[in-house]
Amino acid sequence: MIDITYGGRPAEKTAVALGYFDGLHLGHIGVISAAMEQRSLKTAVFTFNCDTTLPKFQNPEDIISFENKRELMEKIGVEYLYAPDFAEVCGYTAEEFISEILVKRLNAGFACCGRSFRFGRKGSGTPEMLSEIGSRYGIRVEVVQDVCKDGIPISSTHIRELIRNGDIEAANDLLGYELWYRLPVIHGNKIGHTLDFPTINQVIPETNIIPKFGVYKSYVEVDGRHYKGVTNIGVKPTVKERRDGDNAVMETHIIGYDGDLYGQRISVSLVRYIRPEIKFSDLNELKAQMAFDKEKAMR
Repeated sequence: MIDITYGGRPAEKTAVALGYFDGLHLGHIGVISAAMEQRSLKTAVFTFNCDTTLPKFQNPEDIISFENKRELMEKIGVEYLYAPDFAEVCGYTAEEFISEILVKRLNAGFACCGRSFRFGRKGSGTPEMLSEIGSRYGIRVEVVQDVCKDGIPISSTHIRELIRNGDIEAANDLLGYELWYRLPVIHGNKIGHTLDFPTINQVIPETNIIPKFGVYKSYVEVDGRHYKGVTNIGVKPTVKERRDGDNAVMETHIIGYDGDLYGQRISVSLVRYIRPEIKFSDLNELKAQMAFDKEKAMR
C-alpha cells in the first residue's frame, strides 16, 4: 500500500472510500468494498490520522490504533492511503475538499461513503453534496447503505459499549476480527515469574478505548507463531495500590512460551472475557486463580 499523505499523486484513476473508519469494523469494510468493486480503478482510502483533533472525539477512544488500521487496510487490498491531520483540511469548503483532495491529490474517478459521512468546513458537506459537486469534476459517487447485524446498523459507538462492558465476543463479531493491540513490552514487577506464571506487560494508550477490567482469553503472536494466552487488563490490585492517573496495564501470560520479549512490539488479541479483576488476600490465592484462568483459556 502506498501512503501519499506526505506527497505524490496516483498516476492511475482511483476509487476512493471516504471515512474516519475508527475500528475498521464490518460497516466500514462495506464502504471500502464498494471502492474495491470498481475493477478498472485503483482502490484508495481517505481517512484521518489525528486521534486528538476530531471535534466529535473530545476524549479519544480509538478502537484500534492508526497503525493497526493501516495494517488491516493493506491486508484487504487498499492500494493508496491518504491520511492527513484533521487540522490540515478542516478549513476547506465542501467544493475545496473535492477539488483539492479528491481531484488534485487522489485523482478520483469514483468516491463512496456512508450515509453519515460529513466533510468540509464544520462538516457542512453531505453525501448529496458530494454527489452533486463530484459530478462536475467527473467523479461518480455512491452512498453505501448501512451494514446491519440482526437488523441494527453496525456502529463504532455500539462496539465501544460492548468493549466497555466486557462483551468482547460480540464486539469481535461486529469488528470482523478479534480486538488487537500491538504494543511494546515493558518491565513489570516480575511477580508472575515468582508464581511460575511469567507475563509480558503492555500499557494501553490513553487514546484507546479501555476494555472492562478483568481477565480475558487471548491470542499472542510471537515471531510469526500464535499462542494462547491469559490477559489481565487493569491495575493489578493485589500487588500494587491504585493511584490516580494510572494507565490500564495489559498483563499477559503466554501459554507454552518462555522468552525475553522486553522492548519488542507484540500483538495480543482479546478473544473472550473470563472474569472481573479481583484483589486477592495473598499471592498464593492469586496463583491458584491464575492456574484456574489458564485452564479456562486453554478451552
